[in-house]
Amino acid sequence: MEPIEQRGEALARISTGLVQLHSRHFGKGPTKAKTYLRDDVLVCVLKGGFTTVERTLIDHGKADAVHLVRRTFQDVMEQPFKDVVEEAIGRRVIAYVSQVHHNPDLAVETFLLEPEETAGESEAEPGSRTQE
Repeated sequence: MEPIEQRGEALARISTGLVQLHSRHFGKGPTKAKTYLRDDVLVCVLKGGFTTVERTLIDHGKADAVHLVRRTFQDVMEQPFKDVVEEAIGRRVIAYVSQVHHNPDLAVETFLLEPEETAGESEAEPGSRTQE
């Protein structure tokens, strides 16, 4: 297991990298971001960041249109988002799921990482199930 300081730095790089991608492509980025890693799941919560146009649409009952555009953006940007995580943490992302929420204003970027192989590990963790 890596030292806590290195892990914290890697998670901070992910938060910064994802905020920068949002800022670069939307013209406005989240105001806060925090990344969490537990086992093979990495989650980044991004707060704030809707553009003035998006906020106006949301305020006028058109949140579905904003959500559709954001989901489409995430589909197009999947690889750059995965690259930020893989470069910072040194593990391959095997799945990426993104969700946006408008009240409160936040986005959640979830990455499933390829499992780390541990020497001598031969059985699944208690409570987990595997299918063959």
